[in-house]
Amino acid sequence: MKYRLVILTEIISPYRIPLFSAVAKNSKIDPHVIFLAETDPNLRQWRIYKEEMDFSYQILRSRRMRVGMYNVLLNCDVSKSLARAAPGVILCGGYNYIASWQALFWARKHNVPFVLWSESNAQDMRGGHALVEFLKTKFVQRCSGFVVPGRSALEYLRLHKVNEQTIFIAPNAVDNRFYAAAAEDARQNTSRNRAELGLPGRYFLFAGRLVREKGVFELLSAYAKLEESIRRQIGVVFVGDGAARAQLEQQARAISPGTIMFAGFAQRERLAVYYALAEMLILPTYTDPWGLVVNEAMVCGLPVILSQAAGCAADLLRENWNGLLVSPADVTSLTSAMRNLACRPELCETMGARSKQLISQYSPLLWATAIEHMIDALGESRD
Repeated sequence: MKYRLVILTEIISPYRIPLFSAVAKNSKIDPHVIFLAETDPNLRQWRIYKEEMDFSYQILRSRRMRVGMYNVLLNCDVSKSLARAAPGVILCGGYNYIASWQALFWARKHNVPFVLWSESNAQDMRGGHALVEFLKTKFVQRCSGFVVPGRSALEYLRLHKVNEQTIFIAPNAVDNRFYAAAAEDARQNTSRNRAELGLPGRYFLFAGRLVREKGVFELLSAYAKLEESIRRQIGVVFVGDGAARAQLEQQARAISPGTIMFAGFAQRERLAVYYALAEMLILPTYTDPWGLVVNEAMVCGLPVILSQAAGCAADLLRENWNGLLVSPADVTSLTSAMRNLACRPELCETMGARSKQLISQYSPLLWATAIEHMIDALGESRD
């Protein structure tokens, strides 16, 4: 008999679909996913790949509203949906939704194990407000267990005095097969793809939202500090959109020589092309729970330059092996790292191959297996 797992998560994210599909293929688990909303139109431009959602799911009725500095998501029928789903375990993606608290209270009332899927880490700048931290502590204290993507999130829960036996690592993953195949196809047609997208012959790549906390201004400043001879050979391509784009474009116009391109938002099919033809991925973020673009870039065979604030850095970056680590907001350090790799293309190639080797271990199947182990362990603790 399969164990009924109900997953509560905010929106339909393309990078989560492979994880939920992998769980649906697990012989021991019967998953049902409850999405609080289909998407967040204010932040996300993702295409929603419903044709790939080969698992049971529902999308709750919802309404978004602004309360002071916070965006609030209101949902209908949370308790009724949980009752219909009849969970044996609830896996909840986050504590910062009203629906999360409703689900927690429902689980406690019905004696159902409630597991928090937590990606927070000590470098995450989104915390710190006294009331938020108080509520977070109360929420964490009431959870039966925790699923984390890696070491940074694990250490964060340790700081909150969580019993380590209740923490389970389910490594964050993307659809490795898709990105590997798409990158290979892109490289088979390099000249055509460069011409179609207007790409420079060599370029550093940033992929993500163009907002200050992603370190995009530091990346632009670091590029400007490179020697003219390097900037004549290699450009910077920003893939993504966001509130900082106009200011970035204005500052970029003052940098010469050099090639700086703002490609806008790219769906995954086009994004794989940008990865495939780049020299390296750079994520100089101030705060990031994980950074799944790093998984995607590594599958495509890229070395990475990561900020220490990126949640994935502790797991996916091996210093001087598949990339370089820099301090957040440290332009000098970032400039040095960019120069180091830009002037050593053979090292970039070697590091990229190592990235691909390392990330092959981070698969949706591994995530699903970890969820199975979590369910087994919770079941044993209740016997």
